[in-house]
Amino acid sequence: MSALFFGSISTIADTSELQRQAFNEAFTSHGLDWSWDRDDYREQLTNNGGAKRIAEFAAARGEDVDAAAVHRTKSETFQKLLGSSTVTPRPGVAETIRIAKGSGHQVALVTTTTPENVAALLEALKGQISRDDFDLVVDLTSVDEPKPDRAAYSYAMRTLDVQAEDCVAVEDNVGGVASAVAAGVVCVAFPNENTAGHDFAKAAAVVDHIDFEELRTFIKGEQ
Repeated sequence: MSALFFGSISTIADTSELQRQAFNEAFTSHGLDWSWDRDDYREQLTNNGGAKRIAEFAAARGEDVDAAAVHRTKSETFQKLLGSSTVTPRPGVAETIRIAKGSGHQVALVTTTTPENVAALLEALKGQISRDDFDLVVDLTSVDEPKPDRAAYSYAMRTLDVQAEDCVAVEDNVGGVASAVAAGVVCVAFPNENTAGHDFAKAAAVVDHIDFEELRTFIKGEQ
């Protein structure tokens, strides 16, 4: 059996602008005079890890900031924003999950965000996509190292008992693509509105919608 991996919550629904809003509200809550506009945030998204981005931004400004605390506030704010927003699956995602499952393929969400963020997204998508649509959900608590480390994909393949050549990953950011490729998984880039324009040279293709028949052409075991 082959497997389809969605590599982040923003490959399922484009939450990127809600994430940026949450960062800015968290900065205000912690008394920081920071505000990331879209160009700032696009640059931040070339690296993985929200707390790491905050720490590096503070260091560049010569400021001493509790990055972990700010990021906790950001995550709580993001979850509240998800709960009060209208969120829909990205183009082709719901149909691709349905067709893949109906064709006997395994489908997994392979992210290293928090389980609370995953739960908030799936709650926001209730009636459209649910946890039961995934054979496996990987989150930050599943592995010791977050992306761009390969650990999340290695864990997913072990758990689902599949080989890299029988899998294809969908990622929306450069670090996610690097994680999949490091694990030997062919990766298709599906940029969100704030990662469009990033360098996805390591991806097998860059797409603006998800189509199951196109994805399966990248699974070596089906070629």
